Amino acid sequence: MIPYGKQSLDQADIDAVVEVLKSDWLTQGPTIERFEAAMAQRCEAGYGVAVCNATAALHIACLAAGLGPGDRLWTSPNTFLASANCGRYCGAAVDFVDIDPLTWNIDVDALALKLEAAERDATLPNVLVAVAFSGQSCDMRQIAALSRRYGFVVIEDASHAVGARYAGRPVGCGEFADMTVFSFHPVKIVTTGEGGLVLTNRAELAERLQRLRSHGMTRDPAHMDQPSHGPWYYQQIELGFNYRITDMQAALGLSQLNKLDGFLARRRQLAERYQTRLAGLALQLPTSEPDAESAWHLYVVRLQTARLRLSHREVFEGLREAGVGVNLHYIPVHLQPYYRDLGFRPGDFPQAEAYYHEAISLPLFPAMTDEQHDFVIDQLKRLLVESD
Repeated sequence: MIPYGKQSLDQADIDAVVEVLKSDWLTQGPTIERFEAAMAQRCEAGYGVAVCNATAALHIACLAAGLGPGDRLWTSPNTFLASANCGRYCGAAVDFVDIDPLTWNIDVDALALKLEAAERDATLPNVLVAVAFSGQSCDMRQIAALSRRYGFVVIEDASHAVGARYAGRPVGCGEFADMTVFSFHPVKIVTTGEGGLVLTNRAELAERLQRLRSHGMTRDPAHMDQPSHGPWYYQQIELGFNYRITDMQAALGLSQLNKLDGFLARRRQLAERYQTRLAGLALQLPTSEPDAESAWHLYVVRLQTARLRLSHREVFEGLREAGVGVNLHYIPVHLQPYYRDLGFRPGDFPQAEAYYHEAISLPLFPAMTDEQHDFVIDQLKRLLVESD
């Protein structure tokens, strides 16, 4: 089975982790700080705060933004559950903005119309989680302009987009978002096993993120409500979490970061191969926006099912049976039972729902060979038999 995604590890990665295992620090040590600094430097950001996974990163980013009960978070329905759940963790209401039929990211025109209506109804969002689906940023310039007009915080969920660029700068630089979240799950661009990171240019946000990931504690006397009792002393000044990452994971992340350019180059080469060799078939291929340079975490096609003899499910299962480990990203979040119980219904976000009934994620990972790639293409072509 050719998987849709797969980590790429080598001896340098193993050696980096072993070096930490032989050191005095397994967690809360200096390797974490080095990893955070390296990610911030790579992305031209002021501060990086690493945590145990990207869901935790989204959660504390929302809390750092001040999100709480009575507030509202908006995001895309075409995303993993965490992009919405982070708002619910904070006690906020969650709503969605439908997707653009070409980019499959948040439709900024739909966002603008929804914001106009929300302003009239006094139901404006406090936070927008803008998801860089498949590795390509949303129209962040327009989103930033809307955030200034309507007063919401922008968190870019760039879990798919380590190494991507937008408007000539690295995703995560903070030009168009207050905070950016990355994921280091094994199928992502680089991996720490599990792990996540929040980037920001605002010192007060970074300070609060660091506190929230570690039980809400501080050792800084400036933040205490009484003089320190001594060098051992700490205070919990708010409710935080144990969302810490380990030095072992950070060491793997640092090693992986050294190979990021090579990973990106191979992903882009494979994506271009797909674009060229799948052209002319009964498919809608990914669209690249002029301002956005995708990291190509995913390569998704949409079947033009009206032209085909086989259904969406039959094509999907036919590829799996042939040894092609396709997947589907994503089931629209508002159709999940939990969100239906909150009042969402089929038909609420028709573009995301239409996308779901046509989308297939094809295998794409740096170690994928040209032979494997050709096999995937050949199997897909075999199944895309057009009706008479």
